[in-house]
Amino acid sequence: MQNKYIEGEWIWVKRAEQKFLRENEKKNTPGWQEKIARFVPEKLEDTLKSAFFKAFELIFEKGTGLIEKTYSKEKKKQKFEKNECDTRIWKNKKSLQAFGKTADASRGLHMAFSAVEGVGMGVLGLGLPDIPLFLSALLRSIYEQALSYGFSYDTEEEQIFILKLIEAALSHGDALNRRNGEIDRYIRELETSEEEKAREKLPRRHRISLDDQIRRTSDVLAEEMLYLKFVQGMPIVGIAGGISDMVYQKKISEFTAIKYKRRFLEKKGAEFTQ
Repeated sequence: MQNKYIEGEWIWVKRAEQKFLRENEKKNTPGWQEKIARFVPEKLEDTLKSAFFKAFELIFEKGTGLIEKTYSKEKKKQKFEKNECDTRIWKNKKSLQAFGKTADASRGLHMAFSAVEGVGMGVLGLGLPDIPLFLSALLRSIYEQALSYGFSYDTEEEQIFILKLIEAALSHGDALNRRNGEIDRYIRELETSEEEKAREKLPRRHRISLDDQIRRTSDVLAEEMLYLKFVQGMPIVGIAGGISDMVYQKKISEFTAIKYKRRFLEKKGAEFTQ
């Protein structure tokens, strides 16, 4: 990364990444969760894990096309191509940062939608039915980030990548550090050509089936959101649980933005030096 603008953006990414890791070193459990723990049914966590798993399966199998109807995929691609053209011509800070600005443009709208949807379900006392809507809003936000940086999201490898991002974003301490490292290695594998892999004799260490990664991510989501989804199932009181949808989407969106930008810069660095 010899271009000074690439290096400047890389420094920003590393600082943002370290800040996220520091802030999530420990899991902060609100006192109210401890007070209601004894009221939470023993089987609710398993039920949540299953609900998240089935929702991911359904969205990846049949729902991506429906999500794409809520935004213009073609316009996103055209915007990326324009930004790409500008970067090749100018190779400056403004043209490089345009990708991130495009990715961030709609994040506020997505979080607002999650808040309205989550609170609405909370008022009605609906916790589990909220899960497909929550994941659809979350994946829409990630899909648009991916398109803004020129990446796809409809292959199995890219779906695994997205699931890894969600899993890591809701982790803490050693688990977060380990999963963050796994993502960085997975990025290298995704962005390394088959010829380079053969030449460098890179082992394919990060192979995991889509089903296994869905299960890993679903388990983390269920463990993290257990008490909030329990509360969301109570009419009126569920508003507090519904607001959590926005909180979690914000956290996941911040982390995925950092990692997509990192992946983009690693790919772009070689181009800038040509």
